[in-house]
Amino acid sequence: MDTKSDIGLIGLAVMGENLVLNMESKGFQVTVYNRTLQRVDDFLAGRAKGLKIVGAHSIEELVKSLKRPRKIMIMVKAGSAVDDMINTLIPYLEKGDIIIDGGNTHFPDTNRRTALVESKGLLYIGTGVSGGEEGALLGPSIMPGGSAAAWPEVKPIFQAIAAKVDNGTPCCDWVGENGAGHFVKMVHNGIEYGDMQLICEAYQIMRDLLHMSADEMHLVFREWNEGELDSYLIEITRDILAFKDEDGKPLVDKILDTAGQKGTGKWTAVTALDFGIPLTLIGEAVFSRCLSAIKDERAAASKILSGPGKDFIGDRKAFVNDLREAVYASKIVSYAQGYQLMRAAAQEFGWKLNYGGIALMWRGGCIIRSAFLGKIKEAFDNNPDIPNLLLDPFFKTKVEKAQAGWRNVISTALLYGIPVPAMSSALCYFDGYRCEKLPANLLQAQRDYFGAHTYERLDRQRGEFFHTNWTGRGGTTASTTYNV
Repeated sequence: MDTKSDIGLIGLAVMGENLVLNMESKGFQVTVYNRTLQRVDDFLAGRAKGLKIVGAHSIEELVKSLKRPRKIMIMVKAGSAVDDMINTLIPYLEKGDIIIDGGNTHFPDTNRRTALVESKGLLYIGTGVSGGEEGALLGPSIMPGGSAAAWPEVKPIFQAIAAKVDNGTPCCDWVGENGAGHFVKMVHNGIEYGDMQLICEAYQIMRDLLHMSADEMHLVFREWNEGELDSYLIEITRDILAFKDEDGKPLVDKILDTAGQKGTGKWTAVTALDFGIPLTLIGEAVFSRCLSAIKDERAAASKILSGPGKDFIGDRKAFVNDLREAVYASKIVSYAQGYQLMRAAAQEFGWKLNYGGIALMWRGGCIIRSAFLGKIKEAFDNNPDIPNLLLDPFFKTKVEKAQAGWRNVISTALLYGIPVPAMSSALCYFDGYRCEKLPANLLQAQRDYFGAHTYERLDRQRGEFFHTNWTGRGGTTASTTYNV
């Protein structure tokens, strides 16, 4: 082995182990450390045996084993554990050394940590890593941000281990300063929530309204994966529906209908609220997981509350085609909303995000990877300043073509009592976005009536505010704040 390692990694859980093996397979020597030292020894004696991987039993030993500038990647649980590890590392490092957080960290923490680490003369990278266990081993999507000066030092490693598309283009590039990398990863995860919810709504419609078997649904998702919905999540849904338990029955039918979440979808929705961005589909996807979690309450309610109780009487094949259109159109809306959130963050924090480049980074290795993302890159290549993906000629045509089927699916699902919160919120957003005049004039009149919050007038210049004494009992004093 070389005397010094190219990079160190702390945290030998699933993602950490597989990233180390990925790095080693690309020719890099890696030193590993884990708080539970036995895990280091077990890894070296097991999956890492005979490879260019060095074990360290202390932070000091880890640091001494690395080439300058030292590059140390932390793969531990997000939160205080990351802060603790950074504080432990700093005394052992020298000017120009680089700390990398590769976990699912909330971007404000990365903003804060970048400032802290840079104040010590060191460099910091907060990077999103998507693709799960398989992606970490074979090639993930990597979204780095933080100290720009660190990028040239880690670029050869990150781009070597990242997934590749389009004749070897790596699904990894510099995102921006401070928490930009983790912000983009957060939005990725929010879109992932949305994609999964859309698929689940399609599944429930097929199962509960069309009374299709798992094998029949498997064939539908197999067909969808060969068309414009080609994606990793459609692909694994196809495989899940075909998987049989030991008794030969579909395993999916035996899984309890309560969904877990780690918080990144919630972060996306809350950030959208903070920035005033209507991220409606992802918000509904998060709430749908919350609703699924109250299983006992739902089971009790199902014995008390009744719905339409009708059987579907339409053309099942035609309806499945409409369902495909509904999923595709809703997916377009979800990505349009996600990109609006990234644009708002870039404006807020002064980040120069490459929106087409982000789509390219998501085309391989990550959970939301799909052929669809190539069209997003083309949209931003054609018009980098496009305010909404729905205005791109390709997506405009696709959504308008899908409208009839999209509306049919949602109206039918609601008539038959099948919940479709993500699909319906997507359609409502589309209808609201294309509506020149919304009823917010009445809403603003209400606000002025009860709180003197003022309003603007159609027959006056924007920025001029008015207050009306609606009851004759109020005064002329208006509120000093006006929030759009």
